[in-house]
Amino acid sequence: MSNVERMEGDKELWTTLVAHVQELNPVPESSLLKPKVMIAILARNSAHSLPYYLGCIDSLDYPKDRIAIWAATDHNVDNTTSMLREWLKNSQSRYHYVEWRPMEEPRSYTDEWGPKHWAPSRFNHVMKLRQAALKAARERWADYILFVDSDNLLTNPRVLDLMMAENFTLVAPMLDSRSLYSNFWCGITPQGYYKRTPDYQPIREWKRLGCFMVPMVHSTFLMDLRRSATLDMAFHPPHPDYSWAFDDIMVFAFSARQAGVQMYVCNREHYGFLPVPLKAQQSVEDEEESFTHTITEAMIDHNIKPSEFLFTPRKSQDKMGFDEIFLINLKRRLDRRERMLNTMAVLGLEATLVDAVDGKALNTSHLQALGIEMMPGYKDPYSDRVLTRGEIGCFLSHHFTWKQVVERRLQHVLVLEDDVRFEPQFKKRLQTIMEDVEKAQLNWDLIYVGRKRMQVAQPEVSVEGVNNLVEADYSYWTLGYALSQQGAKKLLAALPFGKMLPVDEFLPVMFNKHPNTAYMSHFDPRDLRAFSVEPLLLYPTHYTGEPGYFSDTETSTIWDDEATSTDWDRQYNSVTGDTPPPASRASRDEL
Repeated sequence: MSNVERMEGDKELWTTLVAHVQELNPVPESSLLKPKVMIAILARNSAHSLPYYLGCIDSLDYPKDRIAIWAATDHNVDNTTSMLREWLKNSQSRYHYVEWRPMEEPRSYTDEWGPKHWAPSRFNHVMKLRQAALKAARERWADYILFVDSDNLLTNPRVLDLMMAENFTLVAPMLDSRSLYSNFWCGITPQGYYKRTPDYQPIREWKRLGCFMVPMVHSTFLMDLRRSATLDMAFHPPHPDYSWAFDDIMVFAFSARQAGVQMYVCNREHYGFLPVPLKAQQSVEDEEESFTHTITEAMIDHNIKPSEFLFTPRKSQDKMGFDEIFLINLKRRLDRRERMLNTMAVLGLEATLVDAVDGKALNTSHLQALGIEMMPGYKDPYSDRVLTRGEIGCFLSHHFTWKQVVERRLQHVLVLEDDVRFEPQFKKRLQTIMEDVEKAQLNWDLIYVGRKRMQVAQPEVSVEGVNNLVEADYSYWTLGYALSQQGAKKLLAALPFGKMLPVDEFLPVMFNKHPNTAYMSHFDPRDLRAFSVEPLLLYPTHYTGEPGYFSDTETSTIWDDEATSTDWDRQYNSVTGDTPPPASRASRDEL
């Protein structure tokens, strides 16, 4: 073959190849792997919080093979070490890497007053541990490090992705608590201490949404180690120019400032919860009580559970001295049932379920068979409507419970609805009140534990010899109440079916405190001896207009007309006004 022929053949082959390549569709590139994250866990005397804390870590919606765990524990008087070791052993195969730093002895610091006291030696040790975690993350080429205190509950599974998407060097997801306290400061004094500012509360209460520059984040925060400025940040030793108090969060905030790193806090969503810090003289038992309330608050809108990789013995349950604790719940409200049973298990309360009467299942023949008639002239004070079948179902549910009390000869019971939230130390506080009632030999029929006080013009009369108890005035809601055998008999003897009101209107009639005398004229005697705990120990989980609010009594049908639906609520009352949410947060400090 001549050179000319060879060249012509090569040209033809090249032309064919080019044409073939031009016909090919481009192959899409594969997706990027998620950034590598190290989660730093520092736990001390955390046996009470670890099951739910680690359960939240388990539930993070992030590839576990892109997560490394760095865990340390020290100076424990409980079994934190064994619990954390068990969790690491059972879950380590899921994670890219696990580093374990236990210290069995000593069990306390020589210069501390107690386990909740932050002595200088404790600050120093914690700063060294955080620095060791930061060093380990850098050595493992982690892209991010997430610090999460061992009593912080990350209830939003997407928190890692959400914080990364904000694209900040140092960012904290804002955490909720029972007060204004959270994991950030909006102001700082020249000496590095907390400074109250008008910016804090609107952020903390989600009145302003977004990400905000702040001088301090703590407890839970994400650090982007890909940023060069983080190489100049450290927990220990303190910066050479540092002159503030020897405090781990203040040392780190100063380090960030010197490195030119701005801290941010984000509240675009709800990310989790943290407890309010205790005083130095308080105990591990006090801390457990406080964290119990944090768990119950988190359970209101989140299905949090203990880690499946850690054995958690069930808390012993009792009835607080009552013969029964009745929990009224509609069968179709399985979410409420599960939440309440889980919450009561956390509180150590043993409940007896009462299947509520479903207003949606009631028809005219049912009502006629029971002899139910609405009280003549009754109008709801909020919407000017008549009785609903949802309200009838609610009344029948409570009525069934009252019958149980009488027929079973129960002396004292607690009745709870399924949409309640418990105040801190609920069990201890209610037990104390009931013990004081017993000591004072108070003759009582009903004691509200949760209600909506409607008469606010005059203060209610305190009960002599019993702290935190008042004589009940006109009230709404039947969230929770204690009931005696004598009280149940009085309520049943009133024969309310032929002149029915909503149950929370009926009760004030029976203790002669209803402002509508026409309603009261239908019942005699009206001698129910009613009291109320004060401050209240139960509140609704949700208020009208809030996300998650739904009423089975107010979203129903007219009592004698299945075709007429209702969708009213009791948010506004032109006569009595409204009461604020529980212990209005504005009255509580953020520190």
